[in-house]
Amino acid sequence: MNPESSETYINHPTWGLLYRICMVDENQDLFTTLYAQRLFFLVTTELKVLKFQSIGRTEARMVLENRLRTLRRSGNSHEYELLQNVFQCTFQ
Repeated sequence: MNPESSETYINHPTWGLLYRICMVDENQDLFTTLYAQRLFFLVTTELKVLKFQSIGRTEARMVLENRLRTLRRSGNSHEYELLQNVFQCTFQ
């Protein structure tokens, strides 16, 4: 299954269920709160332990824009289009 289009959820100890927006790199993903999509987290996996880093909306937008650029450069148009739709729903 395509990692950009599969839905992934994790439970944050304080904020509850988080929804995965996109992969940032091999061990890091961008998540947001499931319902409000106002709080954003970079979640890093190190030795099977999840580390949550809270980031602001502007930084989350930049992370997502960087991922879109990476996908566009790699020529992966399907994943790019899927993530572009997520970007528009989340930030516009």
